[in-house]
Amino acid sequence: MRPCLPPAPLKPGDLLRVITPSGALREMEAFHLGVEIWRSHGYRVEVPPHIDKRWGYLAGTDLERRSQFAEAWNDPTCRGILCARGGYGGSRLLEEWDWGTAEPKWLIGFSDITSLLWGLAQQGISGVHGPVLTTLCVEPDWSVERLIHCVEGKPLSPLKGDGWGGGTAKGLLLPANLTVATHLLHTPLQPDLNGVILALEDVMEAPYRIDRMLTQWRMSGLLSQVRGIALGRFSQCDAPQHIPSFSVEGVLSDRLSDLGIPVVSDLPFGHDGSNAALPVGVPVWLDGDRGILSFEGE
Repeated sequence: MRPCLPPAPLKPGDLLRVITPSGALREMEAFHLGVEIWRSHGYRVEVPPHIDKRWGYLAGTDLERRSQFAEAWNDPTCRGILCARGGYGGSRLLEEWDWGTAEPKWLIGFSDITSLLWGLAQQGISGVHGPVLTTLCVEPDWSVERLIHCVEGKPLSPLKGDGWGGGTAKGLLLPANLTVATHLLHTPLQPDLNGVILALEDVMEAPYRIDRMLTQWRMSGLLSQVRGIALGRFSQCDAPQHIPSFSVEGVLSDRLSDLGIPVVSDLPFGHDGSNAALPVGVPVWLDGDRGILSFEGE
């Protein structure tokens, strides 16, 4: 993976545009609260008409969502793009997508937005794996401030988790939702994984599904290319009651602890809790002994 350059730092007064690239918007109150948080930090936020449009489980047809994204991406007055929510559908936009020559701008989201972040990283542009508008209102103050610091070009504090050993490694940070990323493997959207620090999270996936995905990563040889693995939250991933199962923690340990690279778990990012902003494709250090993910230049 080549290093990604961040767009020019944002500043209060800049225009940010909202898009719904994935699932249909349902959490209207949370959405509007998220918009107001950005506005409270001095940013102009433009919400497109028919934000609650639906086409099945998607927020409009592929053409409608792709056109909305393209309009925001190609708008020279827009400095950043805020994803309303995740769900599913982002990867469908990139089947017939051309990034063109537009000035790089910030793209912010997580979960299903993994596909857009990875696509942007293929252009050598850093996006932010961080809260979408429908989750921003439940973030603690430190997480909101971290997101603002990230897009304004300020240093990011280290994140502390549970170290599994393996020493220390430096690499380019590649955050992702595990399920979405697994479905991008061996497609044009998959970055070169050589030398990356892979940061993974997921939600509502039973342990056997996590096992199946990580086994695919192992058998494909891709995990042998990464320099370290940073694990966030795997929420609502408990096995159904009365069915024999490993815990999700047990599956992660079984599938990842023998790779001979630094691994840190329980980092504060992902669904259902603090979702610390993670810039894509930037140099980081992962200390598997002390359980720390740190950012170069902090």
